[in-house]
Amino acid sequence: MKQTKTGPVASSTLDTLRCRLCGTVTEAGPFHVCEECFGPLEVDYDLEGLHGTLSPELIRSRPTNLWRYRELLPIERDPEGGHAVGWTPLLPAPRLGDALGIEDLWIKADSSNHPTQSFKDRVVAIALQRAHEFGISVVGCASTGNLANSVAAQAASAGLEAWIFIPEDLEPEKVVATGVHGARLVRIKGVYDDVNRLCAEVADRFGWGIVNVNLRPYYAEGSKTVGFEIVEQLGWSLPANVVAPMAGGSLITKLEKSFKELEKVGLVAESRTPRLFGTQASGCAPIVNALHAGESRVQPVRKPDTIARSLAIGNPADGPFALRSMLDSGGWGEAVSDDEIVEGIRLLASLEGVFTETAGGVVVAGAARLAREGRFAKGGPTVLCITGNGLKTPNAARATFELGEPIDPRLSEVVRLAEAGQQEPVG
Repeated sequence: MKQTKTGPVASSTLDTLRCRLCGTVTEAGPFHVCEECFGPLEVDYDLEGLHGTLSPELIRSRPTNLWRYRELLPIERDPEGGHAVGWTPLLPAPRLGDALGIEDLWIKADSSNHPTQSFKDRVVAIALQRAHEFGISVVGCASTGNLANSVAAQAASAGLEAWIFIPEDLEPEKVVATGVHGARLVRIKGVYDDVNRLCAEVADRFGWGIVNVNLRPYYAEGSKTVGFEIVEQLGWSLPANVVAPMAGGSLITKLEKSFKELEKVGLVAESRTPRLFGTQASGCAPIVNALHAGESRVQPVRKPDTIARSLAIGNPADGPFALRSMLDSGGWGEAVSDDEIVEGIRLLASLEGVFTETAGGVVVAGAARLAREGRFAKGGPTVLCITGNGLKTPNAARATFELGEPIDPRLSEVVRLAEAGQQEPVG
């Protein structure tokens, strides 16, 4: 399908694409790159036309899923899937807040998202809806794990054929959670960036809907629903600070977009953007490295080396835009070591009962460092975006506790342990 260019314009209808670099607008379609300058494309909306037509009461009357914000999402007809995706809990986290030195701390727990316990379920729901609307019957993705799980699961429920491309050394748990859904699973020799390059060629050759390639402009819009839900769950009030993990860098840019869109359509009265903070693992931190160096260009990391494999994208597509979102909002970014990641997983689980994968450990550890540096704005909630469930990377949490020796099934044995001050689980 060939793009139809309309040139730079001041505004557009709900479903057109605009180049994020040169501003050229094209028709909607399975495109992700501007034909004028090869810049990335983004969905453009006529938000002025929506002002005053949406209200908290209207949205509250709708089912508790991501489609409750459908006017702000790039769809043309009633959704065919994703009816249980989104509306994950926003949990108060006072014990973790005390440990980190953060007042009024909250957890946005996408670790409980349907169907694969990951934030990626949101973006996939949008991408597959657009695949239906474009008449695409074969979908796929390049993935470090969570996206693979979600595309496989939601393609299965939608009756779509799925091809999933992953690095060869992906965690076994994530491989199983993808393959069980019947997707064609293809392991690639190399790192994520090699997989992603191959998927771009696959999309061009076969016309398949690769959700994070030629469906990426629509896929990325699903991230906004995290911000929409945070604001609604806070009583249509903006948080003071939001901390999110960064892999490709898209999530933090879409959080910024979500808050601005809610203001433009009149759903929030505050004319400000929360401070946005991005976190990465030090073994693959191209965006944070550029931020700390004062650079606008992100230098790729050729060989990521971290237990946080879901964030191990060495050449982040939205890196420059993530930098801009952090700086424009008054936020910042930090990178943390693997040991700090494991400690972050332990703290969140032991203090708040939320078991997160390594990306969540990055967020908690990064928030701890940002708090010590005094980076957070005062006088409002701070929200940590926990994007995946700990059952996806259980081996990373193994070092957080020790198992004692088995005991005989006698009360005297338990008394002996209690008297010795034994606190660890023993079975």
